[in-house]
Amino acid sequence: MATPLSDTSLSPLKTVAVIGLGTMGTGIAEVLARAGREVIGIDISEAQAAQAVTALEASTARAVRRERLTEQEREDVLSRFRTFTDLAAAADADLVIEVTPESYDIKQQVFRALDDIVRPETILATGTNALSVTRLAADSARPERVLGLHFFNPAPAMKLVEVVSSVLTAPQAVAAVTDLAIELGKEPVAVGDRPGFVADGLLFGYLNQAAAMYEAKYASREDIDAAMKLGCGLPMGPLALLDLIGVDTARTVLEAMYAESHDRLHAPAPILKQLSEAGLTGRKSGRGFYSYEASNSASVVRDALTPLEGAAATPGRTVRSVGVAGSGTMASGIAEVFAKAGYEVVLAARSEEKAQAAKARIGKSLSRSVDKGRMTAEAAAGTLDRITPAGSYDAFEDVDLALEAVAEDLEIKQQLFATFDKVCKPGAILATTTSSLPVVACARATSRPQDVIGMHFFNPAPAMKLVEVVRTVLTEDDVHATVREVCAKIRKHPVDCGDRAGFIVNALLFPYLNNAIKMVQEHYATLDDIDAAMKLGGGYPMGPFELLDVVGLDVSLAIEKVLHREFRDPGLAPAPLLEHLVAAGCLGRKTGRGFREYARR
Repeated sequence: MATPLSDTSLSPLKTVAVIGLGTMGTGIAEVLARAGREVIGIDISEAQAAQAVTALEASTARAVRRERLTEQEREDVLSRFRTFTDLAAAADADLVIEVTPESYDIKQQVFRALDDIVRPETILATGTNALSVTRLAADSARPERVLGLHFFNPAPAMKLVEVVSSVLTAPQAVAAVTDLAIELGKEPVAVGDRPGFVADGLLFGYLNQAAAMYEAKYASREDIDAAMKLGCGLPMGPLALLDLIGVDTARTVLEAMYAESHDRLHAPAPILKQLSEAGLTGRKSGRGFYSYEASNSASVVRDALTPLEGAAATPGRTVRSVGVAGSGTMASGIAEVFAKAGYEVVLAARSEEKAQAAKARIGKSLSRSVDKGRMTAEAAAGTLDRITPAGSYDAFEDVDLALEAVAEDLEIKQQLFATFDKVCKPGAILATTTSSLPVVACARATSRPQDVIGMHFFNPAPAMKLVEVVRTVLTEDDVHATVREVCAKIRKHPVDCGDRAGFIVNALLFPYLNNAIKMVQEHYATLDDIDAAMKLGGGYPMGPFELLDVVGLDVSLAIEKVLHREFRDPGLAPAPLLEHLVAAGCLGRKTGRGFREYARR
């Protein structure tokens, strides 16, 4: 019979048993031991237990060298960590954290055995990130004391801990574990029981889409990873992250998520199954999406899929002068980038006044760079001199590359491309900076679709390194080669992608943002908890709601509608909450209110 839980029955969580001493279990044990807890490490493998001790010795020795621990403190930490191979060693624990493989059978076996071993008041925590905490609790003789405690890898470094309650969990158990997480220097987020919880629930859908994108041969693994690092500021690309997590682990998490959601975005991409069953599980096996120097190595080595550097490519066309059409932030930023790289730039707008205003904006940007010591006053003056403002697109008659950065409206862009067609000389390359519209539709507005290509810069253009280079089925090889050469000269990183909605970055980013909105809409988690989870657990520079408010909710909704229309996947349908906010005029920072409220400037 389960023991009733009362405020007085909980003892301080001073002794903690960690079951499963793999990378995560060892990391959790280190966090606990360094925070003054007595840690009982349990693993059925003596070798694994010994390896955990060795790992703790090595990490604490590094801490001493870096003067983060004294030698005496190190000895104290090591003395608080004892290892065993029998579950019976958990008998004296106040809290047990199991970090065994993601398998109901294994975890249920552990929990049933613990019922006969631990004291009635002991709290049992599972470290699962994919399986149902409720199901594990229901199999225990003390379901009110079972909860989830999801650390992130590497546990000593990552601040986030998700504290997962089932419908059976007693609030006092949650409070005790939450207090412990805070004492460990972590930031706990309270979540309900559903596969993936908050961080992995959002992360794994995104990783799955990246795997599917690669499997469809839409873009190379290197370009997908570079696009998400450079375009979104993420610490790792999605395919490299899948290799780090383990392709088999990712597949298990996604299977559990799909079983609950039936959302096709969570249905594991077939390539995850193929790699898993072939034993190509990522870094731990030495090969996954990438090949590694050895098992458990982080060093990527060349394989048959690695692009050849300096390989003979199609010769490009000569580009000396560039025309930029538009007068907004993106147009002036792109003009600045080309002028800094030494190109003669014609900056054309619908009126001379607008063009002059855009050049003045560039002048202010260059002045800020001088003030910050990033360039000399002479270099700034020379850059500005290379920009010629014009009130008519007729000024593009001699440019080698004409690039539009006007409103994201297909009709406006098509009219502009028809003008380019009439004005620009034969052989000039015509480029669009669209982030969501079909490039081929712009190409078809001209008599020379073979000369049209997409160059999707990211905002702010002077700072962001990424350019998505978008070929249509009609784009000539030498046009593509020229644009890649130009990207190198303006010190940008080009990634190749085909002409479909969202290209790489938006096609992966916006479904993730949409899923975050759905979590709030379903009252699963708060804005603040979701933002904290993705920054602390995923290393994201901004949480999804911070980013949505910066991008603009109207812009986000437009992109999500384009993705839904193109791919016809129900899971991509914009969240109703987003549509309601846009309809109410709550568009983010630019209106003073979006998901959050902002002080009016």
